[in-house]
Amino acid sequence: MNQRKSKVIVSAASRRSFLLHTSIFTASGVVAGAIGLKFSAQKGQAQEQISSAKNKFTEKAYHIRVAAAEANRQIPIASNPTNGDEGRYPNKIGSDTKGLPHNKQGEVDLKAYDSLTKAVTTHDHDDFEKVILGGTRKLVNAQGPLAASLEGCHGEQVAVPPPPTLASSERAVEAVELYWQALLRDVPFHKLQNNTDEPLVLTAVEELNQLLTFKGPKQNGRVTPQTLFRGTVTYVDQNDKSGRTAKHVTPPGVLVGPHISQFALLNIPWGVQFIPPVIRTALPGNDFLTDYEEWLNVQNGGTPRAIQYDPVRRYVSTIRDLSEFSHAPGAAFSGAALILGSSPNANDPLSSGIGAPFNSGNPFIKSKTQQGGNGSFALGHLEALLSLGRSRAIRAAYWQKFYVHRTLRPEAYGGLVHNNIVNKTKYPTHRDILNSQALARSFSKFGSYLLPHGYPEGSPIHSSYVGGAASIAGVSATLLKAYFDEDFVIPNPVVPDPNDPTKVIPYTGEPLTVGGELNKLAANYTLGRGHGGIHWRTDGSAGIALGEEIAISILKDERLGYNEKFNGFTFTKFDGMKVTV
Repeated sequence: MNQRKSKVIVSAASRRSFLLHTSIFTASGVVAGAIGLKFSAQKGQAQEQISSAKNKFTEKAYHIRVAAAEANRQIPIASNPTNGDEGRYPNKIGSDTKGLPHNKQGEVDLKAYDSLTKAVTTHDHDDFEKVILGGTRKLVNAQGPLAASLEGCHGEQVAVPPPPTLASSERAVEAVELYWQALLRDVPFHKLQNNTDEPLVLTAVEELNQLLTFKGPKQNGRVTPQTLFRGTVTYVDQNDKSGRTAKHVTPPGVLVGPHISQFALLNIPWGVQFIPPVIRTALPGNDFLTDYEEWLNVQNGGTPRAIQYDPVRRYVSTIRDLSEFSHAPGAAFSGAALILGSSPNANDPLSSGIGAPFNSGNPFIKSKTQQGGNGSFALGHLEALLSLGRSRAIRAAYWQKFYVHRTLRPEAYGGLVHNNIVNKTKYPTHRDILNSQALARSFSKFGSYLLPHGYPEGSPIHSSYVGGAASIAGVSATLLKAYFDEDFVIPNPVVPDPNDPTKVIPYTGEPLTVGGELNKLAANYTLGRGHGGIHWRTDGSAGIALGEEIAISILKDERLGYNEKFNGFTFTKFDGMKVTV
């Protein structure tokens, strides 16, 4: 009301100024002034109408924001139980301590750990500035989860099951898988097929089949070369109200066709240009943290040694390649949006997309007079949501990392295993890792029982659970599935040439759909971090589910503001269930 009054006063003052100014004119000037006065009055009325229209939209936006805030307020806080390791071990061996000072055995300085837990308890910026670090590397975005998001729900409202405990078979078996990933780092993906004759692949499959708590994907109840190192997603089992029971699923399409998603192999249209999907990758032999002093330096947050890159760029062809694809998380899902949303062009095939249809719920598909744009229901709008989703998913994931679980990284677990065998410590590592072929073969190859890493710096300076890159994968793939026709079959799919990974050749197997390949891209992006050695399988699988939930909450808020007749976003979740948001 006050705002409207102020605009009326400004308009009246303008008229008074006009009359004063015209009084010194000649007669003809007075006539002109009278005409001007009439015009000014009309202009004032128009301004009032404009002001009223503006006020209408301001009020609409206000009420929508209030409705969204109230809807999000009604979402309960998730129970999010921990695995209990932080309280179970006074020396904090089951918790993430990366970047803090450690003794020679790799155990954290408890005063430093207390400085971190104090900061995440008080939420005080000054307390974060007082965290005692062991080297030059800094905490990554620890206060990001404390930001109040204006879109979507907060991380504490998203339920994830607790990660496996330090002493459990589940944790040990996840470690076995990571040691096998390190041993197979330079094996091409085309050798991960059911007809493979690669001896080390067959040995890995045989061992994982003997481990009853392995939660990776299977065919007919068994691990096969085709399922090896493919993705899963982990939800809270809704039948258990405590939030402790996990439900592991294999998303649709993840086991279909080549290991690597088409969205990591096709050119990315960029206007009249294109971005080729060949990547910079590391040379074979770039394996890190197998020397104890190097490992301890990295645990303390010290400066790592350099990685040596292959001078020739190539398509993602090996496990090492996929780890580098995920090493510096890039715009993989923005690229997928451009591939999907750009039209095919026979005259310029290199810089054209596949022209996937929009989701059938898009209100402009059947419109005779309208189409979407950057404002709503077109590629530009989706790109904005993808950028927003990445930020909000990280806030939610880092809430779990810093403020709930603080779970140790695989590299720290490898240190416990190494010290148990070499220095006869009594850390509670399960026999499934101590007796594994993967560990024995890794020692034979690398000379220690530490987990060989693909990244010289090891993990970032935040805890393992849940995976941040995985949450980005989950939110992004979900937004893309909400926007495009999931059942559209990708035309002219390709695979890296087994004889020359700088080229691709046609793929001729089962049809590959948009939904399946987006699920596969999320799995690739997530498992690549494990291939580098920095994440457990469940970090990634729970992170994808968390990202999906954040995407759904953003779409719910976004939908409130549309003027178009719209029945909601319908898509398939990672567990195979159809939902409409």
